Amino acid sequence: MDLNSLLETTVSGLGFELVDVELSPRGRTIRIFIDAPEKAGGIDVDDCATVSNHLTRVFEVENVDYDRLEVSSPGMDRVVKKESDFVRFAGQMIQIKLRIPHNNRRNFQGRLLGCEEGQVSLHLSADGKEENVTLAFNNIEKARLVPQFD
Repeated sequence: MDLNSLLETTVSGLGFELVDVELSPRGRTIRIFIDAPEKAGGIDVDDCATVSNHLTRVFEVENVDYDRLEVSSPGMDRVVKKESDFVRFAGQMIQIKLRIPHNNRRNFQGRLLGCEEGQVSLHLSADGKEENVTLAFNNIEKARLVPQFD
C-alpha cells in the first residue's frame, strides 16, 4: 500500500479528513493536515496527538521509513484539493493557480461559487468590474482559501 492510501485509510478510520500530505525533499519528514468538518471548533491539539500516536504505530507495522511526523490542522488558508472541497467552501474567498492559462491568466482570486461537473465557478470583483468565470477542475494546480477578517 502506498503512503497516501495508507494515510487516507488510517486518518478517515479515526473519523478525520485527510486534507493534505507534504513530504520533505528526502522524504524524512511527513507532514499531514487533518480536518473534522462535523466537529465544532475544528481540530485541536488532542486530535493531532491522537492521529500522530496512531500513525506512529501504523508506520511501525507497515515499515514506513521516516524521521519525523507532523500532524496539524489545515489552518484558515487551507488547501482546497477535492471537488467536494470546492462545493463545501462555496461562498468563501479563494485563490486559484492554473496549470494552463485561461484567457491569458493563471492566477485568480475571488468568491467561490461552487463546482459542478468538473467546472469550478468564481465571482471576480476587481477595479470596479464584476464577472463570473468558470475554470476546469483538472486545470487547477493549487487552490487555497483566503481568510477574511472583519
